[in-house]
Amino acid sequence: MRITRLLVAGFSAAILLGSTAPAASAAAKFHHYVALGDSYTSGPFIPVQRLDPLGCGRSTANYPSVVSDTLHVGEFTDVSCAGADTTHLTRPQKVPLNGTNAPQLDALRFDTDLVTIGIGGNDFDVFGRLIETCPGLRASDPTGNPCEDRFTTNGVDTVKTAVRGIQPRIAAALAAIHQRSPAARILVVGYPRILPENGYCPDILPFADGDYAWLNQIERDVNKALADAAADADTEYVDTWGPSRGHDACARGGAAWINGKDENAFVAAAYHPLKAGMAGVAAVVLKALR
Repeated sequence: MRITRLLVAGFSAAILLGSTAPAASAAAKFHHYVALGDSYTSGPFIPVQRLDPLGCGRSTANYPSVVSDTLHVGEFTDVSCAGADTTHLTRPQKVPLNGTNAPQLDALRFDTDLVTIGIGGNDFDVFGRLIETCPGLRASDPTGNPCEDRFTTNGVDTVKTAVRGIQPRIAAALAAIHQRSPAARILVVGYPRILPENGYCPDILPFADGDYAWLNQIERDVNKALADAAADADTEYVDTWGPSRGHDACARGGAAWINGKDENAFVAAAYHPLKAGMAGVAAVVLKALR
């Protein structure tokens, strides 16, 4: 999701520590692992934040790092970056605090043998527009669906129309990955659920009650675009939607994988994975790899 403006303020308060890749292991199953993706991969504000560049919100506790550590990968390269969309796979991305993240696909090598990619929600600013718009509309119609109405023009759901454009972009990205790293095992990682399957929690997710089902469907549609692109490219898709049931932002008792509306520069960005969420997604990815 796009959190560029939030990153500028939050990182000034965050604890900043550098990190290096895990030490190489002679017994590593994978020789070179590259992690590609957006903020749901990078983990903004989750301690400890890396400095390369700081504006990417790249955590040493994000799911690629957990996967790499668990598998004792020989060499690990994480180029995921908050705010990234599929265009940033092939072109540089400007990030807060005067940083630049190089084109993510540049991290791939001919001998790369594991790639995870979690991206697409920022394309056409799908997630960003929803997060910026929907919370402010709840007061106007708390039990209705004012956000869905806002994005519907002449009977056409403009958000769902935008989502349909994601699949071909992911397909092009997968073709490029296969070309650059022909022997790599590639996993397309979907987005975990943000909203509950049933019920509401406006104190945590301040959307109108009627918009919850619509927003859930938008996220399902994004994940379907990723899954369909992966299937067409004969590439593995890792479903995190199903395994994250009961771990949405509304979950109580420490079960949540996703942070709610409240930004916390020492825990997680608003509407983004918590450390527990990264661990949960890592477990799903590791199960797929095993």
